[in-house]
Amino acid sequence: MELQPIFIQILSLAIYAIGIVVAISRRNIFFVLMGIELALNAVNLSFVGFAKTLPAELSVTGQIVPLFTIAIAAAEACVGFAMVILIFRNRESIDADSYSNMRG
Repeated sequence: MELQPIFIQILSLAIYAIGIVVAISRRNIFFVLMGIELALNAVNLSFVGFAKTLPAELSVTGQIVPLFTIAIAAAEACVGFAMVILIFRNRESIDADSYSNMRG
C-alpha cells in the first residue's frame, strides 16, 4: 500500500499550522523560534511530498530543495539563538514582549 500524496500534504498543512500557532501565541522566545522551525520543516515535507508525484529525474530536484532549506533553517536558528543569548544577558528575560522596546 502506497501513501497518497494528498495525505502528505494534509500532514504538512497540519504541522505548518501548529508551527505558526506556536510562533504567534507564545511569549517565550525559544518557543517562537521552535514554531518557526516546525513551519519550515512542514514546508520541507510538502516539497518531498510533491516530489514524490514527479518522474524520477524531476523528483530528485524536489528532494534537493529541502536540503537547502534545512541549511538555511540551521543558520537561522544559530543566528536567532545567538541574538536571544545576547539579549538575555542584558535583560535577563526570555519574554518576547520585553524585546519590543529595544533601543541602541
